[in-house]
Amino acid sequence: MAGVLRLSKKSAAIQFRHAKMTHRLPTPVKRHSVAGMFGAYGVPFNERGSSEDATGGGCIRQLGVALEQDGARRASSDNSYTMMQLQDILFSQGFGTRRICCGLIQQGLVRVDVGNTLAICRDPTTSFAEDCLVFQVQGETWSYHKRAYLMVHKPAGFECSQKPSTYPSVYTLLPGPLRMRGGGAAAGVQAVGRLDQDTTGLLLMSDDGKFIHRLTSPRHHVPKVYEVIVKHPLDEKQLCRLLEGVVLDDDPKPVKAQACSAEGELHLKLTLTEGKYHQVKRMLAAVGNRVEGLHRSSVGAISLTPDLPPGQWRWLTPQEVVSLTQKAPGSPI
Repeated sequence: MAGVLRLSKKSAAIQFRHAKMTHRLPTPVKRHSVAGMFGAYGVPFNERGSSEDATGGGCIRQLGVALEQDGARRASSDNSYTMMQLQDILFSQGFGTRRICCGLIQQGLVRVDVGNTLAICRDPTTSFAEDCLVFQVQGETWSYHKRAYLMVHKPAGFECSQKPSTYPSVYTLLPGPLRMRGGGAAAGVQAVGRLDQDTTGLLLMSDDGKFIHRLTSPRHHVPKVYEVIVKHPLDEKQLCRLLEGVVLDDDPKPVKAQACSAEGELHLKLTLTEGKYHQVKRMLAAVGNRVEGLHRSSVGAISLTPDLPPGQWRWLTPQEVVSLTQKAPGSPI
């Protein structure tokens, strides 16, 4: 017929299948899965255990409202915290690219603590307040940290480098998310200063550039205490020279210890406010001795936690972070 578009049987079948797909109904969810996701919010189930109610998608909408309201309550309690979408929260905490984070959420592998209940959230765009946010990713519990401040008990045999040459990197002691926080070329936490591969003890790590600069810049005179085992017995002359200053081969300006004391015949406690390359070893060599063992016990006002085993890490408390950023007594800066 003239002016009438005729469709072949093949084209008609393709259009029919397309229309059927675009109007496909949601797949029902098993009752136990729905209970795990929505039971904490009192969302009713229909007779078939589906996540759909008479209006369509009601349970999912009710969960979204409950999660949004919980996030709003958190945000209203502290104006310094902002609302963030769940996919952005996971990305900022180092759980992969935004696409990966979105996939983790949609697969039901992320739970969020709302009202002391860990509930599955499958909507990547659901917003939460950062304040005291606790969540689970693949069964592992995490708390939200806008910035990461860590204490690591470095064991011997690890290099403080992202690209180690001989020994394994100290960063391998940390879980993956801490090494990927923030994304980009400078992702993850960085060591606050370095320790030689054979040096043990306190190593701070952070992804806060200002914090790292504050602790590593010689202008701020942050004291670092080392426990040194020497080869030859210590004497008063060696201690006096360390306090008065010794000249190293790369700098004509004398380098001196802020404090030093003999804790034993072969045990020296040394406090420095600079961080030159191999400084402790070179200073002891300059006074006629040799370092056999080196352990850093404190940085600023923070000492290595006695019950933190070698190779383990923990978050610094807010009070510890504040104490590290305060002006040191007698510091000109």
